[in-house]
Order: sequence, then structure tokens, then C-alpha cells
Amino acid sequence: MSAVGEPARERPALRVALVAGDPIRHQGLMAIIRGGGHAVVEHHGEADVVLVDGDGIDQYGAPAVTLGRADCGQAGVLPSDATAVQIDAALLAAAAGLIVRVPSLPSPSFQALDDSEAPLLTPRETDVLAAIADGLSNKAAARRLGISQHTVKFHAVSQAWRRQPRSGERGGHRVGIAWPWPSCACGADGCHVPR
Repeated sequence: MSAVGEPARERPALRVALVAGDPIRHQGLMAIIRGGGHAVVEHHGEADVVLVDGDGIDQYGAPAVTLGRADCGQAGVLPSDATAVQIDAALLAAAAGLIVRVPSLPSPSFQALDDSEAPLLTPRETDVLAAIADGLSNKAAARRLGISQHTVKFHAVSQAWRRQPRSGERGGHRVGIAWPWPSCACGADGCHVPR
């Protein structure tokens, strides 16, 4: 019995077609597939999933998991140095109709400041702003940065207050970011309440 009171399900044995140009790599991947309890088949039409090493991907009928290839819409993308556990999990997930991607490091959306300039934002505020600039929602930004949604909102509001114009300044010029709201609901100068 499993922890929730249901009988434990057996792991499915998949039929996996293997495409690998290097014979040594082919043998190693075949051992990984068989070590996971799966069968290696010769024809792609018989396969539940196709494991492709390198650039040998073609349009197969079964979902494909690639190793060391760029994402081009295949069911699974893993680095060429993926572990046996990662390969096995990707094969199972792809055969079940899921999409498999490894997490990538977030790329900053801003260029680095010259060291002579003092930073106007904290490193965390810069990370939050970069995530929002990448088009992420507060929830997605929080996941990417490993913080709560509340923290993302806090930093966004903190940045908004910093951008609020002081006397003699135009809004947004201190940190080089346009004020997100065109004008306020009440029409008062300097108010930040959106319409």
C-alpha cells in the first residue's frame, strides 16, 4: 500500500528506440535503458519513446528525448551529461505525454553597471526587476528567484516608490525606468494611484 492508502502501481516498462552515432555511447545508453527495466527496439514505429544522442533527431512517431541538443520542440531535452536517473525519468515522462526541460540559469536582462556608478537598486531588487522585465508573472518570478510572491510584490512596490518623482525631478529619471502608470485616477500631480 502507498502512503495514501492506494496500492502501489508497478512502473511501466517502455519500448525505447535509441539513436546514437557513437557505438560506445550507444552501448552506454542501451545499458541505461535496460537498467531502468525498459526494452530497446530497433524500429521507431514500435517505440513508446525515442532517445536521441546529439543531432540525429528526425520526426519520429513516438515522442523524442534528446541529449545534448537545443530545444526544437521535442518532448524532452536533457544535457549530454545527464545521469541515468534523469534519462530514465525523462523517458517515462515523455512516454506519459509530459514535456521535459532542465532548469536553466536565469539570464539577466540588464547590462552590468560601470563600477564607478553606485547601484541604485539592491541586488534582489535588480533580480526581481529583471524577472518582471522578462515578462514573468509575480508567481513565476518568485519561483525563479526562490522567494515568495509577497517578496516579489514588496520589491516591485519598493522600486515604484523609488521611481516616484521628487520635487524638481521627472518621474523615472532617477533609475532610468518609466513610471508604469500614465496618470492617476484623481489627476493630482505626483499621485501614483492607477486609473
